[in-house]
Amino acid sequence: MTRAFISALGAMRANQDWMDVIGNNLANSNTLGYKSARALFSDQFSATLRGAEAPSSVSGGRNPMQVGMGTLLSTIDRNFNQGALSVTGRTFDLALSGQGFFAVEGPDQTQYTRVGTFSLDSGSNMVDLRTGLRVLGANGSPMTLDLDSVFAPKATAAVSMSGNLPSEVMGPLAEELSSSSPFTSGVPAVHAATAAGPFAVPVGETWSFELTMNGGSPQEVAVTSTTGTITGQDVVDAINGLDHVSAALNGGLIEMTSDVKGTKSSIKVTPGEAGKDLAGLTGLGTSLVLGSETPATGATDLNALTSNTKAYGVGDTVEFSGSDADGSALAASFVYGVDGTTLDDLAAFLDGQFAGASVSFNPTAQQLELTSDTTGEANLSMVLLDGENQVGGTDWTSHVMTLTINGTGPDKVTTSAEVFDNAGNGHQLSFNYERQEDGTWDLSVDLPASEGTVLSGGVTGIVFNPDGSILSPPSGSINVQFAGQPAQTVSMDFGGPGSFAGLTQFGGGSSVVVSDQDGYGAGELSSMQVHNDGSIEGYYNNGQTAVLGQFGVATFANELGLEVVGESMWGETPNSGSRVFGGGSLGVAGEVVGGALEESNVDTAEQFVRLIQAQRGFQSNARVVTVQDEMMSEANNML
Repeated sequence: MTRAFISALGAMRANQDWMDVIGNNLANSNTLGYKSARALFSDQFSATLRGAEAPSSVSGGRNPMQVGMGTLLSTIDRNFNQGALSVTGRTFDLALSGQGFFAVEGPDQTQYTRVGTFSLDSGSNMVDLRTGLRVLGANGSPMTLDLDSVFAPKATAAVSMSGNLPSEVMGPLAEELSSSSPFTSGVPAVHAATAAGPFAVPVGETWSFELTMNGGSPQEVAVTSTTGTITGQDVVDAINGLDHVSAALNGGLIEMTSDVKGTKSSIKVTPGEAGKDLAGLTGLGTSLVLGSETPATGATDLNALTSNTKAYGVGDTVEFSGSDADGSALAASFVYGVDGTTLDDLAAFLDGQFAGASVSFNPTAQQLELTSDTTGEANLSMVLLDGENQVGGTDWTSHVMTLTINGTGPDKVTTSAEVFDNAGNGHQLSFNYERQEDGTWDLSVDLPASEGTVLSGGVTGIVFNPDGSILSPPSGSINVQFAGQPAQTVSMDFGGPGSFAGLTQFGGGSSVVVSDQDGYGAGELSSMQVHNDGSIEGYYNNGQTAVLGQFGVATFANELGLEVVGESMWGETPNSGSRVFGGGSLGVAGEVVGGALEESNVDTAEQFVRLIQAQRGFQSNARVVTVQDEMMSEANNML
């Protein structure tokens, strides 16, 4: 009867051990880097009541009959699954994503941990904040960082250019003035009657019609009969008393002509009172009559221009005043019929007045054009007016000379960059691109006199393909001597042939910059960052970086063979295997994650389930002890 006691007692001990494991897991549910443990049970030996028997010729075989002697705790192992990472943002808070351990120099042996709460002490030694133990680097030695050394300067030896030089040519350009509206040759509107006089009109009656000229206000034409008839001349005289029209008899027929030429010229007759309509009497139609015009040519006479208000007579003048390209004042008189009569004659006369510019008539644009002989800014001007007290005239205000192309020098694009001498002093260089008349670009370099001298160098003939990529980037360099320093050569890179990575020539504005230069001044350490391989990269205030050290990551063939030594540390054992030491992300080693810590991998919900299971196991075996005790009491009472 004692077997039940023995089995129950062993099971109660095993479940108590399991309870201890669960309790420890729950106690460390918030311990950084903690790896949960689990208890594994196995049954104990069994008492054999009957052995197994083989079958015979007269009976079958029989299985063994055994009674088990309970359970025991066979082992407690660890769950090394990855714990969640908690971001802290602190530079030397480190976690491992994957296998491996950080290593610290313990008092007796090297210890290993998943908790990377590291910092620098006063001696720039990397230590574990919790224990003060020194952290080992990837070479297996304690880590010490050099935080005080200055990053040595480097003189600039090369610069790289990138960005856009505009393809639109804005200069060099010569200044140009053009007449504000095109010259046209015009024919006035002409309206002729179809009936010849005399016309019978009762004595004392007045016959009339309205005449509208060039879209203006209607004017009345009225004739009163004094003899019982009116003549064509009577009507002509009445018309000639009106504005903007002239009339005459042509073969006995009345013919009216507008004083305006071209499409702005029009004649409209409106019939008079019924029974007294002079228009119908004289055969003047009521349809709108328009003038016509055509583009002027150089051979067009000034009197044929639509802007000519009255025909010039021989001796009439067109007065010219203006200024030459250098600003000197000019004045002259073009005499009609003496100096010429056509637009080409006028242009040739004006051209002879300018020493630094030329005048011509452009038949395509139908404009007078005044163009400076040289590129760049100019002070050109030209004004035309009619002379006083003369017969003819032209509305020169409709052809005033206006600036159509502003005189400019070559297109220039300037950028600047800081370069460094041998001592690490910065100097500002200006890079000046200038478009040449053949469309190529030249580059020159300037340096303030107080900073030093550009001894020689520059680049000529920078050429681009039609698609804007550079065609044949010339190799260029400059030789410069900064104050107090020896001369140094700086090479310039504009990109590869056909590439868009360096200089380009597209539409749009300029955006040229010095995209890179290889020099820098002396620098001091400003910040640090830990990368995935455990390397510590230092950032200096001169824009440079350097690797200051590397955290070591240890891996083991059997990490379950490690033993806990306290303080979230582990130690080697004969069954863990020897460590393999190096940086993060090397071999099976996980990545080092900077600014984060690994949390415990204890699953609290799972532990509570296991807690209930352990409680039920303990309770059920305690019940076996109680029942067995009652059975023994009953047996004793029978004696």
